[in-house]
Amino acid sequence: MNFRKTVNPWVTSILSQMADLDDKIQLWEAQHCTAPVTIDAATRKMLLTAKVATIPAGTAVFHPHDRCDHYLLVTEGKVKVSLITAGGHELLLYRVEAGESCVLTTTCLMASQPYPAEGVTETAVTALMIPKIAFDKALAASDGFRQIVFSHLSHRFADIIGRIEAVKYSDLDTRLANELLRQMDNEQCILATHQAIATEIGSSREVVSRHLKQLERHGLIHLGRGRIEVLDTAALRAIAVETGSCYKAS
Repeated sequence: MNFRKTVNPWVTSILSQMADLDDKIQLWEAQHCTAPVTIDAATRKMLLTAKVATIPAGTAVFHPHDRCDHYLLVTEGKVKVSLITAGGHELLLYRVEAGESCVLTTTCLMASQPYPAEGVTETAVTALMIPKIAFDKALAASDGFRQIVFSHLSHRFADIIGRIEAVKYSDLDTRLANELLRQMDNEQCILATHQAIATEIGSSREVVSRHLKQLERHGLIHLGRGRIEVLDTAALRAIAVETGSCYKAS
């Protein structure tokens, strides 16, 4: 296999330390508070090898073709996972938040394959890092750990399928209106670039810019630099629930 030979920032983070076993067990249990877990002997042995890593916001934690050698459970913060298309566009797959593991990391780890996508921290992130050999042993020996791993996988795959269906079957105006409403703050403003919005809805910056300008011409929004002001929330909500829209970019 032709793995890209880079040093993974998860391993060389600003803070990477061996915490006490009790601390790591506490972190582990805290992430599964909605479904009580039993720390069996195999899981306890796995956690003995774990490190706690903290990474600042805006750090690329993995790139396409990087080697995958740790199972990661995010305990604090948020990681954005995206595909970069042949045309250079970024397609958001999902976000990994506290209490979640990265499905690509898990599948690549299990299959001994390199990463096919990119992961970037959107906030400062703290995570438990478990070496592949310890992960493999716990997966084989612990029913509880195996259930957690496959539960995370099934939920994430369902999310990804839902996102693909939204991109494939939803009108772009509908997706754009929903995203504007989702990001709108109490002052009816969205602080985001056209590129950031395009990434969220699975489109390109150029296409999103055309649709935003069309919405502005119809008086629904006002465009500023890195800022969008919503002028007609009711009309935007009407577009958000439609399967088609009269506000088509020409």
